[in-house]
Amino acid sequence: MAQGNLAIHDTSHITYESLLEGNQKFIEEALQEDPQFFEKLANGQKPPVLWIGCADSRVPADRITRTNPGEIFVHRNIANVVVHTDLNLLSVLDYAVNVLKVKHVIVVGHYGCGGVQAAMGNKQFGLIDNWLRTIKDVYQKHLAELETITDEKQKFNRMVELNVIEGVNNLCKTTIVQGAWADGQELNIHGWVYALDTGKITDLKVDASDSTKMGSVYKFD
Repeated sequence: MAQGNLAIHDTSHITYESLLEGNQKFIEEALQEDPQFFEKLANGQKPPVLWIGCADSRVPADRITRTNPGEIFVHRNIANVVVHTDLNLLSVLDYAVNVLKVKHVIVVGHYGCGGVQAAMGNKQFGLIDNWLRTIKDVYQKHLAELETITDEKQKFNRMVELNVIEGVNNLCKTTIVQGAWADGQELNIHGWVYALDTGKITDLKVDASDSTKMGSVYKFD
């Protein structure tokens, strides 16, 4: 299915009504390409991938990977945080792993992430500060490495990467992922970072397909 015009436009023309008009155009284009498009979608989904990404509007999972509806199951939050107390994320993960039987879970951050940048500073923003605390913990954990980076942009970029890496580690520690591995289910965890200024996805090579690299204290019998 066509992914639409890639041109970046002035968003001032986006209105409530224009969204509904856009929906109608989407229907017309989809049916023109495949008259059974919506019939096929309505029959169910079997995506092989769960994408855990940032809520940033500039990082649409399907568009930057050239995938279609039904091919990626998506969960998004501010700064793609993965924390064991987030029941929303855990519910999505449980459904993706145990019902949809996805084969890949990918934590996807992006350079220039406002949430990560806010967590690196000391300014108060309100309720969101409690959410960003998890990222501050990542900063503190890797303080020795980060203090050796004198260039602020490089430090910012590295923090984005570290936030993804810790997200991957936290996913592996969940009972959901460990349970799937214990049952012999094929499940691979990955960490990516997307660059807004180039459109390129970088694989951080922090993959996991079992619990062998995990600290023993996190493993369940």
